Amino acid sequence: MFPPPAYSHVSVVEAGTRLAFLAGSVPLDADGKLVGEGDPVRQARQVIANLEKQLRAVGSGLEHVVATDVYAVSAEPAVLSAVWDVVEASGLSAGPHSSTLIGVACLGYPGQLVEITATAVVPDTTAAAVS
Repeated sequence: MFPPPAYSHVSVVEAGTRLAFLAGSVPLDADGKLVGEGDPVRQARQVIANLEKQLRAVGSGLEHVVATDVYAVSAEPAVLSAVWDVVEASGLSAGPHSSTLIGVACLGYPGQLVEITATAVVPDTTAAAVS
């Protein structure tokens, strides 16, 4: 198979590992206001920041994400590529991480241009504490 840029074709998680399935992270701030209206790159940065908060809340982090779906409102490859550049720069795609980048017609909030769903491993902190 052709080697993919900055992601894997497949991710494998050992049986018995705790997983977190995260609903779509969206570009809203803590007050529920849209960040970066009309700017998919700024929205992608906010989505990554929100994704990090979701992951921390369950004891995980970007480095433990094994799969994502990245949605961007656009049919233009340049816009999709710009959103992917934000994902790649975040460190999200650094590990064994499978991902799909999808151009869509619209997303759930007015003005929303980017959304990311994720599956992450939740590290067993008790095993680390015993070691």
